[in-house]
Amino acid sequence: MIKLRPKRFSRSSSKLGGGGGSGGAANGSGGATATGEIEWELRPGGMLVQKRECKDNSVEGVITIRVSTVSQWHDISIQPTSTFGELKMVLSLLTNLGPEEQRLLFKGKEREDEEHLHMVGVRDKDKVLMLEDPAIKERRLLGLARTRIIGSPYRTIRV
Repeated sequence: MIKLRPKRFSRSSSKLGGGGGSGGAANGSGGATATGEIEWELRPGGMLVQKRECKDNSVEGVITIRVSTVSQWHDISIQPTSTFGELKMVLSLLTNLGPEEQRLLFKGKEREDEEHLHMVGVRDKDKVLMLEDPAIKERRLLGLARTRIIGSPYRTIRV
């Protein structure tokens, strides 16, 4: 039979003090304050959760995404609440590919233009892969081939 132990929501100060190495907690780690208490916050939905500590000193509300194409990469700073469509608009300025010609992949899946970055799980310094749409690429190559055939004035016609 398995014996379950109840979880504690506060740590005693004896575990955080010097001497006892069996506590496993260091000062200031795991969301605990110097007194050993865990800070809690009440979310708008009524859920009680452990308060997060933001150790990142970067500008709040802006994340940097590394967008990799086949031959190059771009670091882009953007709001985490932006959509993949807005990211495509920024990329169109850098890559000279229109937003409809781009395919963005994150975590191995192609993402739609309406999906928000933070809802999919894009965080600071994550990598997004950009590919050119193969159908548009093929259409462009066929268009170039047609103009070469039609544009050639000295083509012989055999009857």
